[in-house]
Amino acid sequence: MSPATIVGYTDLTPAQAKDLIATEKDLVIVDVSPYYANGHLPGAVSIPLSVLDSKISTLDKTKPHLVYCHGDEPSIAGAQKLVDAGFSRVYRLEGNYAAWVSAGYQVST
Repeated sequence: MSPATIVGYTDLTPAQAKDLIATEKDLVIVDVSPYYANGHLPGAVSIPLSVLDSKISTLDKTKPHLVYCHGDEPSIAGAQKLVDAGFSRVYRLEGNYAAWVSAGYQVST
């Protein structure tokens, strides 16, 4: 089953996201949550949605980006902001941080 593409970004299940992290060496993992310090995906950078607009220019549009949060609305908004800014390879973690944890994958604190 292939991931569904919606409005310019691609939703990935935790398993698909884990595979992407393992195979895409240039992947930038963006945590748009204000709860980064409470736990995050290994290697993720913290760019809360509230400051994402001002930080987009610091991100490399040529690299793929995986966006997630602790809720759907912020991760959808974050992924869409990257797409709207001209990023071509944008992914969103379906189910967000909770789905990653439920799948038993490693987290950092």
